[in-house]
Amino acid sequence: MRVGIVGTGYLGRLHARVLTEMPEATVVGFVERNDVAAAEIAANLKLTRIASVGELARSVDCAVVATPTISHYEIARELLEAGCDVMIEKPITATPDEAKKLIDLAAAKNRIIQVGHVERYNPAIMAVADLVSSARYVEADRIGVFSGRSLDIDVLLDLMIHDLNLVLSLLKQEVVEIRAVGVPVLTEKVDITNVRLELANGAVANLTASRVSQERVRKQRFFGSDFYVSVDTKDQEAKGYRLLSGKQLQPLDVVVEKKEPLRAELEAFVECVRERRRPLVAAEDGLAAVLLAHRVADAIDESVRRGAR
Repeated sequence: MRVGIVGTGYLGRLHARVLTEMPEATVVGFVERNDVAAAEIAANLKLTRIASVGELARSVDCAVVATPTISHYEIARELLEAGCDVMIEKPITATPDEAKKLIDLAAAKNRIIQVGHVERYNPAIMAVADLVSSARYVEADRIGVFSGRSLDIDVLLDLMIHDLNLVLSLLKQEVVEIRAVGVPVLTEKVDITNVRLELANGAVANLTASRVSQERVRKQRFFGSDFYVSVDTKDQEAKGYRLLSGKQLQPLDVVVEKKEPLRAELEAFVECVRERRRPLVAAEDGLAAVLLAHRVADAIDESVRRGAR
């Protein structure tokens, strides 16, 4: 499969490295505006720098878009119009309208869009996905140190978007009520937030995300009427217990086959392109996460207005 890469910043470099290690993919080249970054990729990975997205599109079957979020729409649109399948880093686009336009274009061109919600491909999440679908309460902590990356978006689209996607895709319920607070700390956008989601079936998700902390945490906990499951996606670990009759707790047998999540994601993308089937995280899933993130942003704005009264 002939693959191209657009954008070789932090995430783009990771995509480039993994793709060059995959025997099922041939990296034709990459597009990068920054000369220093491009020279580094060309030297370290022996890849060819290509002058434009249009030129890249003429020589590949599919491409990874790993540029800043605000440019996702225009780049993905050009690739799709040229007949390429695309894997777009999360979030799919900055706005829901842009995502909807890409979905319509992909349908018209019979092209595939996969969205880079890499946590969905994390082996620990894959191991518990069926177990936690009936969870009644979810807690998620996604804490990171300030990196200076992704400052074109707030922490909702930067980090919390992963957990919004997990709640929607694992529990498969509509969000009917949102309560949220968020605070800018080191940037002009919200850098830390806590969100409470109530789902249509009465389940609740309590999510926290920060990009201004001193440690890196990636943990989710799922509570059901008769089970508890804890996941650490950073360390790819999962454990849990089930409540038996007589109030006996039985450890759940959760087997996690560790694997680099990004490789699992890219292997799945190449396979979907080859077999012409819908990805685990399709464009519609990316749109749903962005729509929910915008609803959360509105709830944060409302909490600020209430506090000012």
